[in-house]
Amino acid sequence: MTSAETILERFVAAVDSEGLGVYGVHIRVGDDVASHRWRSDDRENLYSISKGVCALATGMAIDEGLVTLDLRADDVFSGIRFGAGAEAVTLRHLLTMTSGIDFRWFGHEPVTWPDLAGEMLSRPSAGRRFQYSDVSTYVAMRMLATVVGDVRDWLLPRLFQPLEIDNPQWHRCPLGFIIGGTGLELRTEELARIGRVLLDRGRWNDRALVSPGWVDSMHESWVYTGNPPPMDRYGIATWAGPGGAWRLEGRYGQFVLINGDAVVTITAHEESLEDRLSELAAELTT
Repeated sequence: MTSAETILERFVAAVDSEGLGVYGVHIRVGDDVASHRWRSDDRENLYSISKGVCALATGMAIDEGLVTLDLRADDVFSGIRFGAGAEAVTLRHLLTMTSGIDFRWFGHEPVTWPDLAGEMLSRPSAGRRFQYSDVSTYVAMRMLATVVGDVRDWLLPRLFQPLEIDNPQWHRCPLGFIIGGTGLELRTEELARIGRVLLDRGRWNDRALVSPGWVDSMHESWVYTGNPPPMDRYGIATWAGPGGAWRLEGRYGQFVLINGDAVVTITAHEESLEDRLSELAAELTT
């Protein structure tokens, strides 16, 4: 088994020689750990890796018997004039980007409607078509909030405090709800703790934070997106590949990549070669 330090040396050498814009990397192989920084260890917007934390929140709520993936939009939203078929959109559809609602919105864009969730659900659903958008996860977290209250606060004793992640911040919409699909801010090493939970199928030390079956389900069944690799298959807030790996991925090269008994966590600002980072992580841990 290749040591974490050996993988780290090769990763750092490649990043430096190729001029990739990485902030920090953390590598775990079993219990072996190594890390490196190119800049100060600040909390960064994880962008779409935030979706993975939303998926963990959903799994915890399912474990507690509070929701199921079959929860429908019309089960929880009142006063909304649903578009045709939108009332039947479920938590599962939203987390897998298959609501079929043609509404692309991302967290860096302004919210120009009175209620972002209401705007999405007022539009028709064309069935189980894949369309990637932050608004899908936002609506999923609005649905979860109807049973758990503020999702970020609900996660404090269930995820953040056990991992010793103090007072994490999450960008919010004008109504005060977490954006969900983006906007969670963590340091590289803090994110690596979440990566370890995924690697260990929901466990942190001797405590099960979420059921192993839920973590498995996040990357067991893939939706084909119609896009070329590495964006061709999507799970529950996860992407397939490269190779036999699976990953959480955020804009500008934020990654948690799980490959066998290894997990590589990366924070970065790489605008043109972000796929190279996941490719390197997969290659060096295979």
